[in-house]
Amino acid sequence: MIIYNVTTSVDHAIDEKWLEWMRNSHIPEVMQTNMFTGYKFLKLLTDQEDSTGKTYAVQYFCDNLEKYQKYQRLYAPKLQADVKSKFGEQCLSFRTLLEVI
Repeated sequence: MIIYNVTTSVDHAIDEKWLEWMRNSHIPEVMQTNMFTGYKFLKLLTDQEDSTGKTYAVQYFCDNLEKYQKYQRLYAPKLQADVKSKFGEQCLSFRTLLEVI
């Protein structure tokens, strides 16, 4: 199994709005691509000294690398652009790809 992990630092000023949007819009849109079998939405509990907000991670579960690559080709650019246009620099993400061994 492949895990596509998106970790995001969210400015305090938009935290509640971002959480609502993630739960009600973004995550459902990602799941509607049918490239992932499930997900977990997590909040980082460890404080970061230089943080101006909260940090979250979404882990999307994928059966294989081919489906992940298809997601990246067909869906990710639009979905990532939507985040950028809605929240700009108030939320910053980095992405990692993991394999369950």
